[in-house]
Amino acid sequence: MTKAREVMHTGVECIPIHETLDRAAQKMRDLDVGALPICGDDDRLHGIITDRDIVVKCIAAGHDPSRVTAGELAEGTPRWVDADADVEQVLDEMSSHQIKRIPVIENKRLVGMISEADLGRTLSDEQIARFVEKVYTRR
Repeated sequence: MTKAREVMHTGVECIPIHETLDRAAQKMRDLDVGALPICGDDDRLHGIITDRDIVVKCIAAGHDPSRVTAGELAEGTPRWVDADADVEQVLDEMSSHQIKRIPVIENKRLVGMISEADLGRTLSDEQIARFVEKVYTRR
């Protein structure tokens, strides 16, 4: 059975919880990604921020991204999977919460991220079809 660690991409960089959204956007641009994990001073996951979050929850709401921090946009308990989770568990977690990216944790530390592109490179057409149907179908 394929494990999360075999699907994930490594080298994931966090945005610190106290960093501003303009810096988060610059980091996304520099890394060519659409989402960043938010990590606290303890290097633990506090959430994920997406480019869409910055636009919709900050800019469109009339806030200044140079004054709003990543931590202020972090909502709820972050979803994640263990590095040794099998790919079916990964798909279940992503599908049940309708999320397109999920952090991978090992020993309470962020070790990778799984995105739709990572799944597309690894999974069968049937698995991808089930995932897409569940994630993109409005509830």
